[in-house]
Amino acid sequence: MKIKRHNKILEIIESYTIETQEELIEKLRLSGFDVTQATVSRDIRELKLLKQMSDMGTYKYVVPKNTNSDNQHVYTRAIAGSIKSVDSSYNDIVIKTYPGMAQAVAAGVDSLHENDILGCVAGDDCIIIVTRDTESAVDIASRIRKLINS
Repeated sequence: MKIKRHNKILEIIESYTIETQEELIEKLRLSGFDVTQATVSRDIRELKLLKQMSDMGTYKYVVPKNTNSDNQHVYTRAIAGSIKSVDSSYNDIVIKTYPGMAQAVAAGVDSLHENDILGCVAGDDCIIIVTRDTESAVDIASRIRKLINS
């Protein structure tokens, strides 16, 4: 449940300008998570979310761009727990996730900043990643499989 909640938090802060814990709690509750302020506070700390100035001059929660290995590990673990399967064909990778998790996983893929990933598109429970060539697709799919099996 914690991994699903962490993924939902990541998805929410990527999709909305969340300025307060109360706003985050409300979005989580609307998504079916019955959470307390203490739980959300702990989740924010574990995900190492930061507050950053928004375009409107207010502060919002964000995933840090320059992540250290600890934070990257938490983010990676949350993403890996959302993946059901990985397959590749030619220069494409298809990742199947649990419903509602594809956006968070795609954000994680984008955060890898892999030169061989040309782009990815996420739906509700499926992601298509387009890579530079077949070899890249096989390599990246293999690394994702290792990640979800570790």
